[in-house]
This record gives sequence, C-alpha cells and structure tokens, in this order.
Amino acid sequence: MENVFKNLYNYRELLKTSVKKEVRSKYKNSFLGVLWSFLNPLLQIAVYALIFSLILSNQQPHYAVFLCCGLIPWTFFSSAINKAAFTFIENGNIIKKVYFPREIIPISVVTGETINFLISTIIILGFVIFNGLGISKYILLYPIILIAQYLIVLAISFIISSVCVYLRDLQHFVGIALQLLFYAAPIVYSPSSIPENYQWILKYNPMTYIINAYRDIFYHQTMIDIKHILIVLLIGVIGCIVGYFIFSKLQKGFAEQL
Repeated sequence: MENVFKNLYNYRELLKTSVKKEVRSKYKNSFLGVLWSFLNPLLQIAVYALIFSLILSNQQPHYAVFLCCGLIPWTFFSSAINKAAFTFIENGNIIKKVYFPREIIPISVVTGETINFLISTIIILGFVIFNGLGISKYILLYPIILIAQYLIVLAISFIISSVCVYLRDLQHFVGIALQLLFYAAPIVYSPSSIPENYQWILKYNPMTYIINAYRDIFYHQTMIDIKHILIVLLIGVIGCIVGYFIFSKLQKGFAEQL
C-alpha cells in the first residue's frame, strides 16, 4: 500500500488530468454540459416522487427531500461501480502501450464521480431550503460520511475493475446486481417500513448507513449514528487494502487479456 501513495504522488499530474477527463467526458459533446449533473437527479426525483407520493400514497413528510437524500448518494455509488466495471477494457490500448500506475484509472473514475456528487449535493441543499427545513450544524459531518462512501466505492471498484478484465460477462451482472441493490437500500422507503424479518437485508448493506447518515444531517437534522459510520469507514479502509491486493495480483496479466 505504501507504493500506492508514492505512485500517486509521482504521477499526480497524470492523476489530475485523468480526473478532469472523467468529469468532462461524462457530458462531452452535450449541449447542456455540466447542467446534466443537476437535471438527471432532478428528473429522477420527480419520477420517483410522483410514483411513490402521489400514485402509491406515500405519507412520508417532505418526501422529495427524503428521496433526494437517498437517491443522489446512490447515483454516485452506482455510476462509479458501473464505470469501474468497464474502465480497464475501455483504456486497453493505453494500458498496452504506455506504462503508468494502473491504479490511477479506477481512482480517477471514483474521484470523478465524487466531484459530480459534490455538485449534485447542491440539489439536496436546494430541496432542504425550499421545503423550509433550513440547514443545521450537523452538516459539518458531511465530509466524514463522504469519505466513508468514497472508500467503500473505491474498494469495490478496485475489485470489479480488475476482475472484469478476465471475466467480461461480469460487467453485465454488475448492472443487474445494482438494480437489485437499489431496492435493498432505504432509498425510496424508510427503514422502519420494512418488516422485521427482512431487516437483515438493510443491516448488511453499507449503503444503508451512508444514506441514513445523509438523511440525518439534511432531513432529520440530528446527530448521525457515529458508531455505524466509523464501522463503515473501517470497512472501507480494510476493503481498499484487500481490493488493492486483489488488483495488484491481477494487473500483471492486464496487457495479455486486453
């Protein structure tokens, strides 16, 4: 792991360029450009709010705020994982021709999606203010939650991106798995609405605690469950170490596989 930080420092300009490329390429040749960082989640929130609050008669107060506190973090998570699954295959020609620390690629993907998430957080703040909830002091805990989520996403991305080089079909299973996980996280519903028999599904999903924490600081405006967030943070650190170990073993055969 020590080599990772050394490589990132030595190739910091390449990392910076790669992150910029990830951010810009998302809406490349798009007329509205970065505005899609706002429009995409807004349209999703509008659709889910219409379905669950009007059609299905969801009684959750300020449901649009409740929804965007779960949907926007989930979009960050799913977009990063989806992109990570394809990233080495998409960059196959560069990998075969030029030497650089390969870990820069998944790190750039996750960091680029993090920047898009930071932009999208403005939407959460807009909903909170517009609905008259205001902003509380607990928003200062936002960086801790973001770091925990970043590490979880990076850990998964290290593994997914490297394994997909060898098992191309896994890319398609990732998309299906993310669709299933969407409903296994408290995004469109409250955790308390799930029957006791199925609470274990939420309990073992790290995104449950991430989403709950975002809701605590923006929606409920209360102290986060610091114990659970620290556990997620620890899992993220351990996951990154394990993920990088798997990645470092598999990257030796990238050139031949690509």
